[in-house]
Amino acid sequence: MRTRWLESIVVVVASVAGAAFGQAGNPGASPWGPADQRGAANRITPEKVLEAKSLMTRGTVYQLGHVYESSMPLFGTRHFSLKIPQTFGPLGSNRTMYHDEVVSAEIGQVGTQFDGLGHIGVGDIFYNGNDRADFSKPDGLTKLGVENVGPLVTRGVLVDVAAYKGVARLDGGYEITPADLRGALERQRTQVRSGDVVILHTGWGSLWKVDNAAFNASAPGIGLEAAQYLVEREVVLVGADTWSMEVVPNPNPDLQFPVHQLLIPRNGIYIFENLLTEELARDRVYEFAFFFAPLRLKGATGSPANPLAIR
Repeated sequence: MRTRWLESIVVVVASVAGAAFGQAGNPGASPWGPADQRGAANRITPEKVLEAKSLMTRGTVYQLGHVYESSMPLFGTRHFSLKIPQTFGPLGSNRTMYHDEVVSAEIGQVGTQFDGLGHIGVGDIFYNGNDRADFSKPDGLTKLGVENVGPLVTRGVLVDVAAYKGVARLDGGYEITPADLRGALERQRTQVRSGDVVILHTGWGSLWKVDNAAFNASAPGIGLEAAQYLVEREVVLVGADTWSMEVVPNPNPDLQFPVHQLLIPRNGIYIFENLLTEELARDRVYEFAFFFAPLRLKGATGSPANPLAIR
């Protein structure tokens, strides 16, 4: 009996450790059922929406999205191009003229970007046990497309890690730990609750269009332990003012973007990258109503974005 009990403890500990470090098997079933394609967005209840409403006490609106332009930092070989092919008109005796534009880009994965559940997998297995071979098609994803997310209206929390560490900008490659998160939250007198959106201010955004090479070369961000801390608090989304949200390079050179795997396929938690956080940090706005509705791009991996924080 004692041997069996010890074996059970070992299995539980190994399972928790594996989940925390994103290395234990394939993503499991969603707690919201086998047909679920919304993930942690299911935590946004009417009560969370009304909680967000109660935080709008000043009427100050903060835009959290960067301007989309060809000079912005881009990851890897991604690109962005906007062209006005021609001017149309004049039409009618009133001589109406108009412009159209043609945009070429990895539309959900450049600039301020929202990562959907179809963006990241563990090998071929994605959120809720979906096999890539079954839903990844040339014309778009047939499951886990960003059109399934729906509007996100909930309580937002800014965690100003840069201020907690006493710097204007964290160093590239700095791993934000659970102790950093707890310390920053205690300093701010703020708590993270189930259904919240958590946004990290690292100061890295000060490099945006100032030194794009440095911006893209590395990034401060949460490591696996800090990510697990947020998983346990049942957040809906984690965002940051960096291109990766997580620490790059990872302290373990064998791992590539493991925090993305822990959050998205394993726990259905969304990621926001390249957010504008300077104004929130400047004004010490640590709690706010968060609003964002992904573009309903059927089968897309993510969405361009201009989320709002209202205080």
